[in-house]
Amino acid sequence: MPELKLRKTIESREEIWHEGGEVADTPYVRACVMAVIENPFAGGFVQDIQPFMEDLKPLGLSMAERLIKLIGGADLVEGYGKGAIIGSGGEIEHGALWHAPGGYAMRQLLGAERSKAIVPSTKKVGGVGARLDVPVTHITASYVRSHFDSIEVGCNDAPKRDEIALILVMTNGARVHSRSGGLEAWDIKGEDGLR
Repeated sequence: MPELKLRKTIESREEIWHEGGEVADTPYVRACVMAVIENPFAGGFVQDIQPFMEDLKPLGLSMAERLIKLIGGADLVEGYGKGAIIGSGGEIEHGALWHAPGGYAMRQLLGAERSKAIVPSTKKVGGVGARLDVPVTHITASYVRSHFDSIEVGCNDAPKRDEIALILVMTNGARVHSRSGGLEAWDIKGEDGLR
C-alpha cells in the first residue's frame, strides 16, 4: 500500500457560554481536528483500496488523542462525529475509508462502556476551501436529542485535487440551552447504543 503522506493538521476549540439565554456555569465545548493527507488513489479508479484503512489507523488514534486533550480529558467527552472532504481528483469512496480508522480510534480511547453509539459521519467531494458540517451525537446513546449538533469544518487551502481532509470532532455535553425534549443523558440505559 502507498505510504501515508500528511501535509498539515488543523485544530479548533470553541467555548459557548450562552446563545442569548443565561450564561452557563461551564461552557459547551466543541472541538475538531482535521488532517490533510495525500490521496494515493486520486486521478484514476483503483479497485483494491481497503488496505489503506490500516495505514489510517495510527493517524486516527493520534487525532483522537489530540481531540481528547482539547476537550479537557476523556471523562468530559459526551459527543462525537467524523467526516471527510475528498479533493476533486478522488471519489466519495476514498472518504469511506475513514469510517473505521476514525470511528474506532475515538471509541477505543473513550472506552467500550461509554462509547456504545455509532459515530455519525458525513463525507463529500469538494474543491479547495470546501467546508463540511460534521454531525455530532451522544457517545453512549444516539437518541439523546440534547447532543445533536454539527460542527462546520474546513480549511482555506485544502483539500487540493489529490488530497483528502480527514476530520474528527468531539463535544463535552449538551447544547448550551438544550430544551427540545426527548431522551435525556441522565436517562440513558446504555444497552444498545441507541437509548
